[in-house]
Amino acid sequence: MTSERKSEITEWYHQHGDSIFRYILLMVRDHQQAEDLTQETFIKAFRYYDSFERKANPKTWLFRIAHNLTIDFIRKQKPLELLKELVLLGKSTSSVPEGIVEIRENSTELYQALSQLKGSYREVIVLRKIREFSIQETGEILSWSDSKVKNTLSRALSALEKQLNKEGIIHEKN
Repeated sequence: MTSERKSEITEWYHQHGDSIFRYILLMVRDHQQAEDLTQETFIKAFRYYDSFERKANPKTWLFRIAHNLTIDFIRKQKPLELLKELVLLGKSTSSVPEGIVEIRENSTELYQALSQLKGSYREVIVLRKIREFSIQETGEILSWSDSKVKNTLSRALSALEKQLNKEGIIHEKN
């Protein structure tokens, strides 16, 4: 059983480790901490392997673990900053069609603009548009309803568009 577990977790690491690392790195903005949290993700997956329901997608389950570990880390590191983000989250009411911003994974400018957004916006953009999770999978990872994923993504894309325009980078579709 343990060798089967070890083998499957190793396979998952090879398949999803880089994606999980990049997701965490976008959230914590610290290379070493992202490596540590990625390692913790797979340790936790190994530890709770028996609780994994086979009907679920392993990638979604791993991202959920990574998300929870990252949020816990951020909460411990920046409680005041998190509080400010939560207060500001309720104030944004603008929306924009989902397709207005063209997102390219290898765009340095995009990642720079993303780093300026609040955490929830960064998370939903990374999961939906960069990692290409479905609305349902994104909701599972973030513990959000489908409508919250859609609404937050709409607001996040609007904020990203404003940030890209502010930096003089236009990525609008005509």
